[in-house]
Amino acid sequence: MAEDLVAAGSFFAKALKALHPFESEQGHWFDGRHPQAQFLNAVLSLSPFLRDLFLHNPYYLEPLSNMSLNSRLDRLLAEIAAFDTLPEMTETRLMQQLRLLKREAHGLIALGDLSTVFDGKTTTAYLSRLAEARLGSALRFLLRDLDRAGKVTLPYQDEPERGSGLIILAMGKLGANELNYSSDVDLVVFIDEQVLPAEQVADCVDIYSRLIRRLVRIMQERTVDGYVFRMDLRLRPDPASTPLALPVGAALRYYEARGQNWERAALIKARPVAGDIAAGERFLHELVPYIWRKYLDYAAIADIHSIKRQIHTCKGHGAIAVRGHNIKLGRGGIREIEFFVQTQQLIAGGRFAQLRGRNTVEMLAALCETGWIAAPVADSLRQHYVFLRHVEHRIQMVADEQTHILPEDEDGFLRVAYLTGYTAGEAFTRDMLAALHGVEEHYAALFEHERDLASAGGNLVFTGGENDPETLATLSGLGFTRPADICRIIRSWHSGRTRAMRSREARERLTELTPALLQAFGATVRADDAFMRFDTFLQGLPAGIQLFSLLQSNPALLEQLVLIMSAAPRLAEIIMRKPHVFDSMLAPQGAGALPERAALAGRLRDFVAQAADYEEILDRLRIFAAEQRFLIGVRLLGGAIDGVRAGAAFTVLAEVMLDVCLQAVEAEFARQHGRIAGGRVALLGMGKLGSGELTAGSDLDLILLYDHAADVEMSDGRKPLYAAQYYARLAQRLVAALSAPSGEGVLYEVDLRLRPSGNKGPVAVDFAAFGQYQRHEAWTWEHMALTRARAIAGDTGLQAQLMVEIAQIIGSPRDNSKIADDVRAMRAMIAREKPAHSVWDMKTMAGGLIDLDFIAQYAVLTRKSACKAGASAGEILAGMGRSDLLAAWRLYSDVEQIMRLCLMEVFSPDDMPAGLADLLARSAGEPDVARLQGALARTAAEVRAAFAAMIGTTAAEC
Repeated sequence: MAEDLVAAGSFFAKALKALHPFESEQGHWFDGRHPQAQFLNAVLSLSPFLRDLFLHNPYYLEPLSNMSLNSRLDRLLAEIAAFDTLPEMTETRLMQQLRLLKREAHGLIALGDLSTVFDGKTTTAYLSRLAEARLGSALRFLLRDLDRAGKVTLPYQDEPERGSGLIILAMGKLGANELNYSSDVDLVVFIDEQVLPAEQVADCVDIYSRLIRRLVRIMQERTVDGYVFRMDLRLRPDPASTPLALPVGAALRYYEARGQNWERAALIKARPVAGDIAAGERFLHELVPYIWRKYLDYAAIADIHSIKRQIHTCKGHGAIAVRGHNIKLGRGGIREIEFFVQTQQLIAGGRFAQLRGRNTVEMLAALCETGWIAAPVADSLRQHYVFLRHVEHRIQMVADEQTHILPEDEDGFLRVAYLTGYTAGEAFTRDMLAALHGVEEHYAALFEHERDLASAGGNLVFTGGENDPETLATLSGLGFTRPADICRIIRSWHSGRTRAMRSREARERLTELTPALLQAFGATVRADDAFMRFDTFLQGLPAGIQLFSLLQSNPALLEQLVLIMSAAPRLAEIIMRKPHVFDSMLAPQGAGALPERAALAGRLRDFVAQAADYEEILDRLRIFAAEQRFLIGVRLLGGAIDGVRAGAAFTVLAEVMLDVCLQAVEAEFARQHGRIAGGRVALLGMGKLGSGELTAGSDLDLILLYDHAADVEMSDGRKPLYAAQYYARLAQRLVAALSAPSGEGVLYEVDLRLRPSGNKGPVAVDFAAFGQYQRHEAWTWEHMALTRARAIAGDTGLQAQLMVEIAQIIGSPRDNSKIADDVRAMRAMIAREKPAHSVWDMKTMAGGLIDLDFIAQYAVLTRKSACKAGASAGEILAGMGRSDLLAAWRLYSDVEQIMRLCLMEVFSPDDMPAGLADLLARSAGEPDVARLQGALARTAAEVRAAFAAMIGTTAAEC
């Protein structure tokens, strides 16, 4: 066939020259020895559409003798954009001119694409600009016509679209500047009521809807000159019952109440292309919370996959083939790449603004840069996407038809192969199969964890009122001792009596997930108890579909959930109240190493920057903190980090949260009360916050310190306050921001009692007064507490001064014997008021954490350790060379972190979950919890002996 086509091409080129023998420098287009002539021969032979186009319009080539292809296309675009300004322009003439210039531009774009002068991005950009120019020109003409008829009043006669309130959003490929060679144009039309006079809104719905009908006729009616493009307006909200031009308010109400994930996916690419562009941008901005959820959105995966399954069902696209395969909608086709990208965008775009772009190739790169997909996946999908779009254009260039199907016949198939640059059909077939299979593999990976009921290895039937005997046997085999109770629970799920299972979709997802749930819970030590806790957890959920979709897509998360239900009631309580905390585990960084402080702070700033007001800032802080605390806890449960690293991670998180929260509180407070000239604020972390040993449930011990210019008495706001009053209220506002409950919970509980004079002293402390108090009035226990103090947020200069002041205070000469007496007295008081009941009271028991802390604090105050303020007991003990005490501190830290993470109530060794006992033993490197208890008792005796040797004993202990 190849020889026949080349010969035909040569014939058509000669015929073209004979029919139109014009004289110009472009004669080489018909000189068979010239590469351009050979290229034209091939194009004319392979594409009937282009052959007819250039046979009847050879002058399309003439301008290319003295200007580049880009220049000619830019000139055509400018001519189209100016049609509406021509005084003699009529609707009939406009239709004709749009079609004629469209035909010329399409012919030239095809030459640029086929000759590889244009790459795929340039080709689709020109096609998109061409469609946009035609649409804008026609719309401006129609708006002027309405204005002349007195139907509307245009505020800007020279710019009829501006201020018209008419919004035309391009969706799909036009919205993304990726339009096909022969493509429908997906548009939605809205009316911004805020732009129009109130009395015109109702009339404009009818007027603008009729205008859109005229626009559709101008664009897609076939005349002797062809058509411009087909318009599809069915992506608007509820197209069967809404007008063509829908008021923005009605659209927003629809999206908020009834919008679906497929509509969110479609709106990703939405772009104002005609009409009132500024109003269109405002409308899209209002849609941001609807499109981009602040929680990671894994239910979107299943919804998008459902759409894809419907495409396969309705269109009949079965297994991958080449001939007859739909390279857009078929398996491994362009739509799967687009769905792959859009799914990831919907999931994470609420958190990562860089994932909100419209262009498919650019978003593949962004997904790679943010860690959502691996570089090989991004590169593979990009290459396949470029290749398939390349082929798609050539399929459409053959006859200017909107088709995406590779021809089945030999001649048709080879036409496409040759237009794509291949010299043999076999090579084209090979590369096409590689692309389709490659795309299908990556797309399928999104859904590889879907399961069916057969996967549990036996009967699992939960319908009807009676238990199926084979199902009971299957459950017993899985590890459940009360299979009848398990059947009863699962039947209750299917009944929809629980809120989380009331929707059909939720019940379907949970049905698919049930075998995996039963296998995972059956493998635990007390499978029935753990499964029943999970049922209790489900009963507390307001809705289930998001969680079930999330678990279905992530088996590792299911394993973590089972571990939590079997071992960690405290974490179970957290996820019962806030299922979205799972989001943190599913982000690319979730399973990796703990983030560095700078990276964590950057993520928080990006997340908070999207807040609309102060209250939303606080809610976003609560969401972020809950997710990150949960993430640290899961790493601790899984053994990825030990207790010491967990303490450091909880502390870094608290510091980052405090820094951003303080800034937000100061800014909000200043809106009403202004600022104090020269004023500076710093937060001093005390206790475990200062020493970097926070646990999952720790309060924050804080002192807020301030100073300001000496000659300033009041703030400069519209409601000025005296300086002391200003900072006291600022401190109260900060405490409220941190500890006030909201729908997102509490950020942190705060304790200010370690400030000078405790509860009797001011809540905000003047820096100079703080130094005076600590030097002249503070008790020994306050200096002991000061050894753990560390400036953690606020003005960096004041923080530095504060740490210098604390270092001088701690380093002041002291009577070591008096310090020892005071430490012993304080330890004796704690023993009386908070006696330990067992070795599991690791903090207060004799030889426990308090003893280690006191040893470390005594060493710092008596200069037996050179550690600075803010060091942990472990750092101080290591600096003293006490490896025995350091080992004790590590043991206590590991066990305490897990206990604080898992338990909400007082620990009872006789009633701990089996999973928790295993976790505790593992954390200490012991084979079982009984051996761990013995190790704790031995360690406590060693620590108490070290305390007595260094500091002495009380009379009661002698």
